[in-house]
Amino acid sequence: MKRKLEITELIFKIISYTLLTIFALACLYPFIYAVSASISGVEEVQYNRVVLFPKNVQFLAFSRMFKDNMFWNSYTNTLFITLYGTIWALFSSILAGYALSKKRLLFRKFFNFFLVFTMWFSAGIVPQYLNYLATRRIFNSVGIMDDKWLVVIAMGMAAMNIILLRNAFEGVPSEIEEAAIVDGATEMQVLTTVYIPMSKSTIATVSLFFAISRWNGYFWARQMISNNNEHPLQVFIRRQLEQFTDPDMMATWSQPYASDSVIYALIVCSIVPILVIYPFIQKYFAKGTNVGGVKE
Repeated sequence: MKRKLEITELIFKIISYTLLTIFALACLYPFIYAVSASISGVEEVQYNRVVLFPKNVQFLAFSRMFKDNMFWNSYTNTLFITLYGTIWALFSSILAGYALSKKRLLFRKFFNFFLVFTMWFSAGIVPQYLNYLATRRIFNSVGIMDDKWLVVIAMGMAAMNIILLRNAFEGVPSEIEEAAIVDGATEMQVLTTVYIPMSKSTIATVSLFFAISRWNGYFWARQMISNNNEHPLQVFIRRQLEQFTDPDMMATWSQPYASDSVIYALIVCSIVPILVIYPFIQKYFAKGTNVGGVKE
């Protein structure tokens, strides 16, 4: 019986590891292909000769991209939206999660239900768009003409992340809070010196969620930011894709690199910052999700 269980477990592990390896390779291949296509020769890319490794290696597409001032401008805009968007979203979500974790909060059950309700039923794109237009008018009335701030402020809430933070705060022992209050700590001091340090794994995880969402943000950035000089990187990539797929431009294309290579170079540059940051936060990821996602 024991030998049969060992064989069954071995077969299960072999199948699991095989499927996991295939899945990992399937996720990794698009990035490898993008890197290879971005540094391959024009004919190799145009005639689909690049499968895995680059051929006729050259870096002209990257050189062309790095010389484009609009690329650096869009990169700066993305860093602005990601940095301030993450700070604002994290600030508002921590306050909301902390308040909802308190049983003494008036109408707590209603607010928690209302928060979850927004995850079940969405108002739709049109009401959301009208809401953003109203926010823009408010910004303009107080002299804020930069639409990047509209994207930062108007998208500062995420129900799922608030719930993760709320559950993490609920897991903090009440005795520690009571001891801090006895020592004379105010409500804000309890939050900053007790709850936030004891929930740093969940906060780091939520920060990563917010940062990736802001970094990859495309649709609302394109809809709400009218000035091309304020567009983030994802919108800039889309504009370049539309430009390079224009039949009139393709008919007159005579560069020593493929137009697709420029697009792939842009994609690679848009992914690299996330790949650099993720390993430093990954150690908090599993713990933070488990702590914030499970309520005892």
